[in-house]
Amino acid sequence: MTAATRSAFVPPPYPQDRLAGLKAAADALPGGVVDASVGTPVDPMPEVAVEALTAATRAATGYPPSIGTVPYREAAAAWIDRRFGVAIDPGDVIACIGTKELVASLPHHLALRDPTRDTVLYPEVSYPTYAMGATLAGLRAVPVPVRDDWHLDLAAVDPDDAARALVLWLNDPANPTGACATSDEMLANVEWARARGVIVASDECYAEFTYDASGAPAPPVTALVAGGTGVLAVHSLSKRSNLAGLRAGFVAGDPALVQYLGEVRKHAGFMVPAPVQAAAAAALADDTHVEEQRARYAARRARLVPTLATHGCVSAGGPSTFYLWLTSDRGEDGWALAARLAERAGLLVTPGDLYGPAGARHVRVALSIPDAAVETVIERLSR
Repeated sequence: MTAATRSAFVPPPYPQDRLAGLKAAADALPGGVVDASVGTPVDPMPEVAVEALTAATRAATGYPPSIGTVPYREAAAAWIDRRFGVAIDPGDVIACIGTKELVASLPHHLALRDPTRDTVLYPEVSYPTYAMGATLAGLRAVPVPVRDDWHLDLAAVDPDDAARALVLWLNDPANPTGACATSDEMLANVEWARARGVIVASDECYAEFTYDASGAPAPPVTALVAGGTGVLAVHSLSKRSNLAGLRAGFVAGDPALVQYLGEVRKHAGFMVPAPVQAAAAAALADDTHVEEQRARYAARRARLVPTLATHGCVSAGGPSTFYLWLTSDRGEDGWALAARLAERAGLLVTPGDLYGPAGARHVRVALSIPDAAVETVIERLSR
């Protein structure tokens, strides 16, 4: 195909932009909309991060290291060891600007390294940027079927797609479904990829918000439990520490891949501001604020789920993350259920097909809304 015959790329509507009609309906209620459609944090930044950010700002006159400062990378490695029980060298960690830009750019950068493969595998119900990153790289985006429990069914991947695969995206705990893999499942997923020469990119940004069926905190899993070879674990402080507005994340794992990405990102000029890295390092070293945030989300879940259930909104996902994955017991599809919640409770939620066609009978509700907003929704639904 020549340049003259290639079709121009036309960006599709951004998923959240499709919710304008639902938002207008929700905002029409007295008191206005309660926006649970986007998982943007609303709770306070940890004070240790604010203090570190402030202290580092006056000294930030020069360019920060693109791969991340030594203290930031050491803090990330120490947190991985503390949270997952996996030791990793700080040299096998690099900074990224949040993680969305990393998710979107990773397929392109890896395809430059290995142009013999042209396919990105990702869960069929998942964060839309996995597929968009493949599209922006000019690669094939191929969804991996999920089972009834929302876990990947890698046995259903077409062998030809597996042979052409450059990257397999994992997401644990999963957005939007809240499903969590067991350690054995995570090991099996990594081994499946390794046997086929596929790089594992494991998005673990919600690892601090893992719960069991009772709502009690539960230990998370990481793809690094299988060792670093061929594995990239992606993490962010946006949700862990309510630092979404600062844009701080990191990727850790396979030394050769991390070094390669670090060099590419140096050339591209990707840099996390030095004060942000200082704030992130301080936040990673502190677990107290995370325990408090984990409890906030658990309490909001415990308050909302029973009320929503009485209005035909059935919990259909796993117990983790700070999202509810709901379906209707009245036979509605996701858009109809979202419309009912908007009109009845002023609650703006995301129809599930925005995460893939297999999510069409569901909606996602973010628990990143203030406690007062939770009570507003409950009061409206209880009238």
